[in-house]
Amino acid sequence: MRDTLVIATRGSKLALWQANHVASRLRKTHPGLVVDLLPIKTKGDKILDVPLAKVGGKGLFVKEIEEALLDGRADVAVHSMKDVPAEQPEGLVVGIVPEREDPCDMLLSVAHDGLAALPAGARVGTSSLRRKAQLTAARPDLAIVDLRGNLDTRVGKLLDGQFDAIVVAAAGLNRLGLTAPKAERLAPPRFLPAAAQGALGIEYRRDDPETAAMLAFFDHAESRDAVAAERAFLARLEGGCQVPIAAFAAIDGDSLTLDGLVADPQTGATFRDAVTGRRHEATTLGRTLAETVLAMGAKAVLDAVCRDAT
Repeated sequence: MRDTLVIATRGSKLALWQANHVASRLRKTHPGLVVDLLPIKTKGDKILDVPLAKVGGKGLFVKEIEEALLDGRADVAVHSMKDVPAEQPEGLVVGIVPEREDPCDMLLSVAHDGLAALPAGARVGTSSLRRKAQLTAARPDLAIVDLRGNLDTRVGKLLDGQFDAIVVAAAGLNRLGLTAPKAERLAPPRFLPAAAQGALGIEYRRDDPETAAMLAFFDHAESRDAVAAERAFLARLEGGCQVPIAAFAAIDGDSLTLDGLVADPQTGATFRDAVTGRRHEATTLGRTLAETVLAMGAKAVLDAVCRDAT
């Protein structure tokens, strides 16, 4: 058994919390193991003045970290799973999904009790096309404003009075102990999260069975199956184009129900359905639901967005 592991991570407070959480559990499970962190600044961390959808989307937060795995500077990477593209580079695998945190979004405000209480024209900050689409569908009278930056920075901008409300992931708030005077949980079925939101993914080299064995205790079967269904839905739909997509899998015993939607970023029209099946069919269920939503009209939206991007 190896005696040292290096974890590659982004350098934000949330990313470091996540990496330290994994490191602490590894040290406890494997006494004597030395675990070091390798903070890496990704392209997504450097470009903060442009909406994510315009600069390449989720892969911006993992590319440099995966390069550190491939060139041997790190043995393990800890990601927010919703930031990980559907396709991994050759030689790497996201083989471990720990128990998932709250997958939902939270609307934070200083003065307003929730989404319904916001006045017409209120400034609501978010960098997510998915959140924008669902907020606009619920409250077309709001002013949805781009908000980038680390989670603590975004909450700070709200508290400084730059926004009437912001929408962020509940998981990050819980992990960092952040909140605001007013908070409303935006939960399914009313508001669907991003695929794999609230879940961590632990990535390592495919040809490193020793590291895989050391991490195996961390894997949470229910979280892994839910994430597999959501990411299969995303993988069939996204195709590299930036379109509002949401998915949420609920597990009850051996049964899995997946709810998913695609929204038209121009018109706000949504295409949504759900499917139920056995947990061991999680990936198939995700693909099946994607085909249904495509047939409902999402294919035309995806084709148009991809065509405009080229």
